[in-house]
Amino acid sequence: MRGGIPVITLPAGYLGSSFIGACLITCGFDTDASKVASLVLCFLFLLTLWWAKRSWVAWFSILITVALIIICWLVAHSVALRFLVLFIGVMSCLYCIWDIIDDSLSRKVNTSDASEYAHMIGCCGSRFWGAFWLIIAIVFFIAGILVGLVAFKQSWAEQRTSADNFLGGESFFQHLDEILKG
Repeated sequence: MRGGIPVITLPAGYLGSSFIGACLITCGFDTDASKVASLVLCFLFLLTLWWAKRSWVAWFSILITVALIIICWLVAHSVALRFLVLFIGVMSCLYCIWDIIDDSLSRKVNTSDASEYAHMIGCCGSRFWGAFWLIIAIVFFIAGILVGLVAFKQSWAEQRTSADNFLGGESFFQHLDEILKG
């Protein structure tokens, strides 16, 4: 590994992705928060495309995902967008949990970030660090759900009204129709 602070960068893939997933789960409980999260995701997708300029797989998958975000944003008061953001967050958290178990605890690979971390720290084994990271990832997952439940208490009707007034929604098509009719 080159660059960075290894104590931070080795667990960052697991825990960073789990934290981002938890944030997306929280945003998935509110339509307006889902719109903001979608804008952040699209910005991060642009950074990814700049970094992976020659990867047609990255371009294709990001274009499909952005198209799906746009469709979910513009249809049915952006309710589908909530579930898309929630789905992406849950999948991110669950993949982190599975990956930690697969790489560190069930040891299907010879070396892992946890084994490198244990070697660098000189304390405890890779299974200890894998279990520690697993607990943190599960805490992030649960916290994302609990924060979403506590922070966003609007009813569906209130969210629908708010979604139409915040960065478009179903009313977008009504405004577009009014503009086109002149």
